Amino acid sequence: MWVLATNAGSLGVTIAGVAIGAAIMLVVGANRVDSGEMRFEELLIILMLGIELFRPFRELSQLFHQGLNGLSAAHGVFSFLDTNPSVTDNQSDGVEPETTGLSFQDVSFSYPGSRQPALKNFDLEVLPGQTAAIVGESGAGKSSVIRLLFRFFDVNNGSVLISDKPVNSLTRERLSSLLAVVSQDTYLFHGTVAENLRFGNQSASLKDLEKAAELANATEFINRLPNGYQTLIGERGIKLSGGQRQRIAIARALLKDAPVLVLDEALSAVDSENEHVIQAALDRLMKGRTVLVIAHRLSSVKNADQIHVMRTGTVVESGSHDELL
Repeated sequence: MWVLATNAGSLGVTIAGVAIGAAIMLVVGANRVDSGEMRFEELLIILMLGIELFRPFRELSQLFHQGLNGLSAAHGVFSFLDTNPSVTDNQSDGVEPETTGLSFQDVSFSYPGSRQPALKNFDLEVLPGQTAAIVGESGAGKSSVIRLLFRFFDVNNGSVLISDKPVNSLTRERLSSLLAVVSQDTYLFHGTVAENLRFGNQSASLKDLEKAAELANATEFINRLPNGYQTLIGERGIKLSGGQRQRIAIARALLKDAPVLVLDEALSAVDSENEHVIQAALDRLMKGRTVLVIAHRLSSVKNADQIHVMRTGTVVESGSHDELL
């Protein structure tokens, strides 16, 4: 509000100054024209020059407006950076990626300020190298499982474990190195294809990028782009289709090479034309990893080793695809 008030005030002063100056010149000039001391053409020239004289003041007002907007935005950014995280970092005691499994043990969790529990006595175990799927309607608690795994929040009761180590015993950097995610809404930054791929591995060479893109079935469309891997893709990857963005996300996860993979509705926003291409890329990505799949439909996770059906924050059924049909 203070930015709006200051901008309105400065703009009002500038407009008032221009109007008052023009009015004074018009009155004085009209009197001189009436008395014969000045020709009408001369008055018009003076009025036009006077208006031009105030142009720098208008431009200065616009610069002032932009500066205040920048200060307001910076204030929000610095306030965010100064915020103390609600989840504190801890010293890692080490986890071997080759033996990484997942376990949720009697987990109960409610979001801050909410009386309704998101998870109630939730139990889940994914053995190393296995694929487990969680299915359920919207609001069943599937997203809460992912947020607790990535430790965006700490549990109220119970434990979340990776390879028998509580996630709250790991540093955020260490925890992040163990997890890769391909989500429904893939976020790509305003940069080149190569820059977005390297968020998975900053030290990746061009050959590494090309190998990951090939495994993700992304090579063909990347090579068709105007500048290949150096093509700017716009904010949130707006210059790419939904299927292309998903393949970039898969290639990025391949480059990260984390032992645990989370697929959060990875195919739900993809059209049928691209679904089989992306599924083939996902199958390559899942090979040899511990995988947790989140889905709405039972049919989309039929190849999972175990499927867990969630309802109102707890598991109500578990089994293979054939057992649950």
